[in-house]
Amino acid sequence: MDINQPSDEEMLARVLHRDGLMLVIDKPAGIPVHKGPKGGPNLEASFDALRFGLPRPPVLAHRLDKETSGCLVLGRHRKATASLGLLFKHGKISKTYWAVVEGGPEADEGVIELPLGRLNAERGWWQKPDPEGQPAVTKWRVLGRSFFSPPPCGEGSGVGVPAKTARVDPPPQPSPARGEGAHLSSGEKVHATGPRLTWLAMEPITGRTHQLRVHAASQGWPIVGDNIYGNGPRFGEPRLHLHAREISIPLSKNKPPVQVVAPAPAHMHERLRLCGWNGE
Repeated sequence: MDINQPSDEEMLARVLHRDGLMLVIDKPAGIPVHKGPKGGPNLEASFDALRFGLPRPPVLAHRLDKETSGCLVLGRHRKATASLGLLFKHGKISKTYWAVVEGGPEADEGVIELPLGRLNAERGWWQKPDPEGQPAVTKWRVLGRSFFSPPPCGEGSGVGVPAKTARVDPPPQPSPARGEGAHLSSGEKVHATGPRLTWLAMEPITGRTHQLRVHAASQGWPIVGDNIYGNGPRFGEPRLHLHAREISIPLSKNKPPVQVVAPAPAHMHERLRLCGWNGE
């Protein structure tokens, strides 16, 4: 899917938080944060629109994958960027991602502890579970479950997941761990084909490359649209259903952390609603 270089107006519309030290913007899916070897559109090339009176544009304090959307933190000047970098490095900044996965865990919450290493030299950033790799820890909890799937390509919406037979479970029971989820009513029917979907909140305790994507796939429930570790198509729909939903940044010892929430991206709405999301 082609994506254009964001205009100044588009960048300004994506600012979620601004103070003297940093900006938090809502990164769109499908665009890299910085210029790659082949060039092309990238977010950094549009940062000049976000100077807000300062002599230099802001710079990245961390990164998100090209296909991941949501909260992205920028330092507004050199000292601020260095301070933010230390907070990220030492795990002081907490991040919560929303993901929609194929299938899903039976439990309502859990922790994945699985070291990760590079797949091979040819694949660059691609990762794999590796007992000799770097420690990687992810907390997760279920926000909602669905027994429905969007129609496969060509049978309605044109998006959807590959058709396959899936186990049909009884409707989930209410759970304190699923504070935001919703459940099927007694009158709704359950499809016997197409994978069940699960809406997860995922919190990376460590910050390894592709951590959430590899960890989800390793459990047998890959993220919808993941074309590296899951069943997503190389091009087109469904796109990766991974969104940096919320970030908490402790800038000052004397003030509460800055908490920022990014709205769910349009390409995730359909499957989130199937899992009980209320649109907020």
